[in-house]
Amino acid sequence: MNLFATPATAAGYARSRPAVHPHVIRRMSEWLGHRVPRAIDLGCGAGLSTRPLAAIAEERAGIEPAYTMLQFAGTVAPGAHFVAGQAERLPFAAQVANVITAAGSLNYVDFDAFFPEAARVLAPGGQLFVYDFTAGRSFLDSPVLDEWFEDFRRRYPSPKGARPVSPESLATEQGTFTVTRGERFEVTLPFEHGRYLDYMMTETNVAEAIRQGEPAAAIREWCSSTLDPLFAGRSREVRFHAYLAQLSFPGTV
Repeated sequence: MNLFATPATAAGYARSRPAVHPHVIRRMSEWLGHRVPRAIDLGCGAGLSTRPLAAIAEERAGIEPAYTMLQFAGTVAPGAHFVAGQAERLPFAAQVANVITAAGSLNYVDFDAFFPEAARVLAPGGQLFVYDFTAGRSFLDSPVLDEWFEDFRRRYPSPKGARPVSPESLATEQGTFTVTRGERFEVTLPFEHGRYLDYMMTETNVAEAIRQGEPAAAIREWCSSTLDPLFAGRSREVRFHAYLAQLSFPGTV
């Protein structure tokens, strides 16, 4: 079962995921130094990672294997084009993209099949940007949310099967591209109790628990009751740890 393909997960991604992507795309824009004609967003989900690409590309296309997610993408990222498909068999002609982005999507991809496909689709001088960010599990000024998140993860374990990806692993686990730049940084966003609760309900831990038979209402009730005293009726700054890696294919230079 694809945990990202359920209607509840798709709706949650469209409405309640944190706005970290625009911060990463701003950094990406600085690295690029100019706008490009076309960008492809790999594993675009409900379009949240595609929407900020308007800052760097005239035309944007998102590709996503979970069709349920794409039902929201046109509304979330108006003006972009979306297609259902696999990273290992990109449904695009050769040399059509100036930038390919992958936001937390290479964890589920066959590297041996994907990277040659990315090289085929990139135009001369094109760049592949890979990024991801951790769950927002830390308050900026207190460790209490970290402690809560450990309880959350023990109660609702993360699903297995995702490949760890980092700038270092991208440099050693594939031989098609060269990692030309990699950086780790933090993004801090404000959350109130209700918004953070809605966000936590989109985590794959929750989707896996529901798949195992746990009622969504029971999960939400536990999260709500235990988070309430931490937020105490006010907004709190939540920290996300992110990385961004820029990769070049020698044949595109």
